[in-house]
Amino acid sequence: MTGGRGRGARSRRGRAAAGLAALIWLSCGRVEQPNIIFIMADDLGWGDLGVYGSELGATPRLDRMAAEGTRFTQVYAGGSVCGPSRCVLMTGLHGGHCVLRDNLSRLPLRGRARRLVALRPQDVTVAALLKAEGYATAGVGKWGLGDLGTTGAPALQGFDTFFGYLDQLCAHDHYPESLIRDGERIEIPENAAGATAVYAPDLFAEEMLKVVETHRDEPFFLYAALTLPHLKWEVPALGRWEHKEGLQPVDKVYAAMLERLDDSVGRLLDRLGELGLDKRTIVFFTSDNGSYGSLARRLQSNRGLRGQKSQIWEGGIRVPMVVRWPGRVPAGRVSDAVWSHVDFLPTALELAGGAVPAGLDGESVLRTLRGRRQEFLRPLYWEIHRPFAQAVRQGRYKGVRFGTREPVALYDLEADPGETTDVALEHPGAVREIESILDRSRTETPHWPAAEKAKVYRRSPPAG
Repeated sequence: MTGGRGRGARSRRGRAAAGLAALIWLSCGRVEQPNIIFIMADDLGWGDLGVYGSELGATPRLDRMAAEGTRFTQVYAGGSVCGPSRCVLMTGLHGGHCVLRDNLSRLPLRGRARRLVALRPQDVTVAALLKAEGYATAGVGKWGLGDLGTTGAPALQGFDTFFGYLDQLCAHDHYPESLIRDGERIEIPENAAGATAVYAPDLFAEEMLKVVETHRDEPFFLYAALTLPHLKWEVPALGRWEHKEGLQPVDKVYAAMLERLDDSVGRLLDRLGELGLDKRTIVFFTSDNGSYGSLARRLQSNRGLRGQKSQIWEGGIRVPMVVRWPGRVPAGRVSDAVWSHVDFLPTALELAGGAVPAGLDGESVLRTLRGRRQEFLRPLYWEIHRPFAQAVRQGRYKGVRFGTREPVALYDLEADPGETTDVALEHPGAVREIESILDRSRTETPHWPAAEKAKVYRRSPPAG
């Protein structure tokens, strides 16, 4: 009982502090609510951008965005696959509490075409909260949190408009025969019968510009969940990569997809400048999880990090994060602050001057974005179910466990970011703390039950 009252008191003090911070923020020159743009690439590895070490030279505009803003080196996705990662981002609840824990439910089909789980009516998204603060809200690209006719459809989760794929499995095809616009299926006859005339990523690039132009005179939130460079690895033209030596054919396609993604972001940033919205708009750029497969290993997409997409090693969950807001977010800065997509919702609410809901797993990182010192007390948590595994990042240490009754492997990420050496025997106190966090950090769900034992990933060495 005493512990419960203590947590409640801390929660009330936290909300009061957040409210005071918002008032101070308002009184220190923020005349109007900033526009908020969150761009999420799909399966983009931590090392695919030039500023993170890529030697391809495919991302000059994103590299320039990093020079104009702050680049973060220890930011994490909400999950190691797209469904839970997007759910964490939208709800501010980590992978042990949000409704999606993996892409497909483990329950039997029972007549359904796919075992996809949707957001529920009681789930509250960042879009719904920003809309309540007066923001126009728009989604572009890949949703993955509820199809037409479900409670997770974007219109029921706070979005005024949405254009793209609702079913994440359909988003594997970059030449779709149809897309969804505001709850209606829009046919693309040019792509019928397997034709490849209209490239969906190009449509999304144009849609981002339209959103910015449409809402230029009011605060807006744009969630641009772009589908590049996820497979199918296909692109309308290879351009300068066609005759590039030293690359396999699929590598050339991937490089061209990266360049197209880079160009889309560059066009958006240019349009903000043309409309005079630069200083009124904060732009986040990141990925939903790490890259994977032989292509990622050849191109070092996860550059020195262990594992890949669908795993809770660093290669599956550590992602690029670049934040740009001229005059507000320091330019040319590199930060090793440890935070996650779970922190976006409270950050966005503080930016908007709104009250941050109680019961979230994330916390606002606005002080960090502004280049100020910020102490983080909360641990970061992940789980995955292919096979079941859990991970916690607490300070410099990360604990990984395959099964709720199995021992914790401990890694010192400050000394060993590649997770090569288990130091559990040397730090029993840290192990006990992480075991406690793992035990209390998840609620059970019939869709993704925990396992007492699980096989360790067959492919677990460093990816680059």
